[in-house]
Amino acid sequence: MSGSSNITMMKKIVQQLRREAGINRVKVSQAAVDLQQFCLLNAHQDPLLTGMSSSNNPFRPQRVCSFL
Repeated sequence: MSGSSNITMMKKIVQQLRREAGINRVKVSQAAVDLQQFCLLNAHQDPLLTGMSSSNNPFRPQRVCSFL
């Protein structure tokens, strides 16, 4: 590696580290509370919890069409 390419690579690394340092972090405990609240508020819309009518289910087995 030449000196100029090494400097360019290091500048890119420093820029990336500066971007990452500027990201606002959320504590895991707060993220868990937020996720739990979201799940509880939206549980009535979750088809895994409430079930799905067979007419709206895109994964139901398709009927076989046969001609006699």
